[in-house]
Amino acid sequence: MTSPLIKFDPNLDLVLERDVDVPVDLVWKAWTTPEHLREWFAPKPWSIASCELDLRPGGMLHFVMRSPDGQEFPNQLCYLDIKPQERLIMTDALLAGFRPSASPFFTAVLDLKKNGTGTRYKATAIHGDEDARKKHEEMGFQDGWGTVLTQLVEYIQAGRVPS
Repeated sequence: MTSPLIKFDPNLDLVLERDVDVPVDLVWKAWTTPEHLREWFAPKPWSIASCELDLRPGGMLHFVMRSPDGQEFPNQLCYLDIKPQERLIMTDALLAGFRPSASPFFTAVLDLKKNGTGTRYKATAIHGDEDARKKHEEMGFQDGWGTVLTQLVEYIQAGRVPS
């Protein structure tokens, strides 16, 4: 499963791909509804202190991650491409309205595909150079994104995202 808009480069990109036992429509809703996103998107014991989004190309996803000791880390991404229940592409290289960011790091591609009653989930982090990819890998991309995917599945399986 590869986004037709992105050509994967193993020297620059990181991928997490997994089959999960929750329906695509609920995964989509959990990713695109602020009150749901803030419940699972930070690896516990971290949390999301606030979350807002404007789901359209040029719109933004703004969230604040809070560490267990209360330190806050604001994040802002610009949506580049949205195909409901199939794909989200967002980047920190741009702010809302496609305005350039002062400190670009990566572009995220979320590809979803129905797999029986579940979902084939693929998250790709695209970087501008090998140093950025390596830094993201060393920050714990696989563990962090894997943990939040597990939290997403548990959140949906607990019935917290209505059909």
